Amino acid sequence: MCGIAGLINLNGDPVSPPLLKLMTDAIAHRGPDGEGQWVEGNVGLGHRRLAIIDLTSAGHQPMISADHRYVLSYNGEIYNFRELRAQLEAVGYWFHSKTDTEVVLHAFSHWGADALLRFNGMFALALWDRKEKTLLLARDRYGIKPLYYSRQDGVFAFGSEQKAIIARSEFRRSLNKRAMLEYFTFQNLFTDQTLLEDVHMLPAGHYLSLPLEHGASTQNISLKSYWDYRFRSPDKPVDRREYQEELDRLFRQAVGRQLVTDVELGAYLSGGMDSGSITAIAAKSFPYLKTFTCGFDLSSASGIELAFDERQKAEAMSAMFKTEHYEMVLKAGDMERCFPSLAWHLEEPRVGQSYPNFYAAKLASKFVKVVLSGSGGDELFGGYPWRYYRAVVNQDFEHYIDQYYGFWQRLIPNTVLLRMLAPIAGDVKDVWTRDIFRDVFLSHDNQIDRPEDYINHSLYFEAKTFLHGLFVVEDKLSMAHGLENRVPFMDNDLVDFAMQCPIGLKLNNLSEVLRINENDPGDKQTAYFSKTSDGKQLLREVMESHVPVDVLQAAKQGFSAPDASWFAGESIEFVRRHLYQSNSRIYEYIDRDTVRSLVNDHLQGRENRRLLIWSLISFEYFLNTFLPA
Repeated sequence: MCGIAGLINLNGDPVSPPLLKLMTDAIAHRGPDGEGQWVEGNVGLGHRRLAIIDLTSAGHQPMISADHRYVLSYNGEIYNFRELRAQLEAVGYWFHSKTDTEVVLHAFSHWGADALLRFNGMFALALWDRKEKTLLLARDRYGIKPLYYSRQDGVFAFGSEQKAIIARSEFRRSLNKRAMLEYFTFQNLFTDQTLLEDVHMLPAGHYLSLPLEHGASTQNISLKSYWDYRFRSPDKPVDRREYQEELDRLFRQAVGRQLVTDVELGAYLSGGMDSGSITAIAAKSFPYLKTFTCGFDLSSASGIELAFDERQKAEAMSAMFKTEHYEMVLKAGDMERCFPSLAWHLEEPRVGQSYPNFYAAKLASKFVKVVLSGSGGDELFGGYPWRYYRAVVNQDFEHYIDQYYGFWQRLIPNTVLLRMLAPIAGDVKDVWTRDIFRDVFLSHDNQIDRPEDYINHSLYFEAKTFLHGLFVVEDKLSMAHGLENRVPFMDNDLVDFAMQCPIGLKLNNLSEVLRINENDPGDKQTAYFSKTSDGKQLLREVMESHVPVDVLQAAKQGFSAPDASWFAGESIEFVRRHLYQSNSRIYEYIDRDTVRSLVNDHLQGRENRRLLIWSLISFEYFLNTFLPA
């Protein structure tokens, strides 16, 4: 687990070693255990190391193959590296270290880009082929590890974080207004755009190839998908009991695979089923496993927010699994004070209010270097039924898109958004966010005949967008503290099983169509208990042997703080200071009167605008951090 960076001068000029070091230093927090640079002519690769497997100098990167053809800078963990190593040794490859990095290097030597399909893990990597003069950038199937690249003024640059790219003083920073519209529509970015012009994110499950053999040109860049989700009904469904037994086997196997480490490992432990089940399995291999929970001060909370603190359930499971448990209680002031660091490390806002993840990682990093997380369980096994039921009965695919698109405008409706973004309307007049939404489905070729097919489409959409956004957040905020975050639910075999699991084993009420306001916790909670408490059915049945029954039967609870109450109460001056000042940077791009009207709705209790308020303040911090006036 590390950070990578590099650049190619497309005009043939030699790479400056001090510049390459500056780029890797910009992401030093990702790899406090070592650094390395490799330069040859107009090509340079950099690396920052967080040593997890084989802590010796044999794991130093960039790593060069024995025949000196390939140079690799790699970030991630390949959990099946020992099996791949055995296969490579059988055909004559020799290994000088115990690292998965060397396995990745030899795998490319032997299988080429097809090696990507053999990797079971999380990764972002850069491979330079000295013979063919070709750069290959690749990212894992699910996008657990981020990777950015840029083409500007004859320089191709890349890095685990955007900070590595913009460390070059010559890089011209400007706001990508198209991405801004996309973010304020979905509170996320579905395309490869970022809020910085000329910086792109390599899509999950893709690799990029840049050959320089016949002259350096950005026109030579090719982008290819090597894997994608495919949620579908099985051709030959089997007995429910067989599904239960197979899921239990695959889940245990997935957690076991991700326990491989040469440093201390722990686990997040909320009050939920996913993290609890992972902890239950891990604790059998690690006596007195360290576990971590963040709770919230609820003294000023009300309504559904009174259930947001899950420490009591986490403590009960810690006692049950005999873990060494640590907790942190967050208050409104903690949210306010972390914003400068949060904005710097997150780089651009993504899904949800992410500061609880920042503090959870900070807590865990004081005791361990690797932590297990429950992310992915909901998206794979149907944990958000109130979302899917919005668009389960449709006239046709376009009707489905209209219904689901309307729901995923998470902040404000399009009509209000257009008023809020009036200052940039002319710059984004050709951007159609419904088309951006629809394009997510271009590669999901399922036939749509039944409500179950639409559910599978929704699961595909959320894995590609919402879950991907969560992975970006979790990576940035764990690596901010030099902590490796592992996600056992994203084991290849477990994902393959989940994608072919019948919808009838995940959900029950397929004919329901609910219209629930996501920003109104009260309404959502009532509807959830009465109509849609049927998510993750098969997973709940299997986890009966791992976690207490009250955890299994509890309603879905996200990792959320009582922000709605804090924004209108203890943090009201913080909100006003950032959103009511006439010189706030956001008003270079956003209409001030519209924002004040929307925020007033929240402060006066007329509407719950917590997501919008968070996004506006986050955007203000982004502008001040990365686009200083």
